[in-house]
Amino acid sequence: MNIILLGPPGAGKGTQAKRLVERHGMRQLSTGDMLRAAVKAETPTGLRVKAVMEAGELVSDEIVSALISDELEGMGRQTGAIFDGYPRTAEQAHSLDAILRDHHRKLDHVIELEVDEEALVERITGRYTCAYCGQGYHDKFERPKVEGTCDKCGHHEFKRRPDDNEETVRTRLAEYRAKTAPILPIYEERGIVSRVDGMADIDEVTGATEAILGFGQ
Repeated sequence: MNIILLGPPGAGKGTQAKRLVERHGMRQLSTGDMLRAAVKAETPTGLRVKAVMEAGELVSDEIVSALISDELEGMGRQTGAIFDGYPRTAEQAHSLDAILRDHHRKLDHVIELEVDEEALVERITGRYTCAYCGQGYHDKFERPKVEGTCDKCGHHEFKRRPDDNEETVRTRLAEYRAKTAPILPIYEERGIVSRVDGMADIDEVTGATEAILGFGQ
C-alpha cells in the first residue's frame, strides 16, 4: 500500500506516519530525512545533493525524484510507502505517478489531516522542550507538574524551536494553502482522498487513519 499524508505543518503527519511504521511495517519516506541520509551515505544522488546545498541552491524536483526512486528500489515490494512532505506541488504529483509506475506500484490513498488554523497556531507557538532530555511541553496544554522543572529528568532549562513563532507558522500555513492544497483535486478526481480531523486526540486520529487504510478490519 502506498499513501500520501497531507496537512499543514504541525498537523501531526509525522506522528501518524511513525505509528503506521511501528504498527504495520510501512516505510516513511520523508524528503528531508532522505536528503540528509543520502548526503551522509555519499550515494551518487547524495553527492549531487551535497554539491547543490554547498552552492546555496535549492534541491531540484529531479533530484528529489531520483532520491525517492532510489528508496523505492531498495524496499521490498511488500513494504508500503508513506509519502510525508512530498508531493508539494502539482508537478511533483505527476512526477510521483511516474516514479510509482516505474516501480510497479500505485497510489492507494491520500489522507489529509484537517486542522483549525487558529488552534494550530496556538498548538505550535506554545510548544517547548526540556533542553536536557527533550521532553515536550506546552504553555497551555502540557505544563510541567512543578513550574520550571522537567517532569522526566528534573532539569530546569527549556528551549523552543526558533521557527515556532506566530509569523513563521502563519507563513508556512499560507504556503501550504497556496502550493500543496491545490494538488488535492488531482487525487479527488481519482476518488482516493479521505479526510481526518487532525485536531482530535492523537489516538483518535490514528484510529480514523487505520480505518481508512483497512487495518484491523
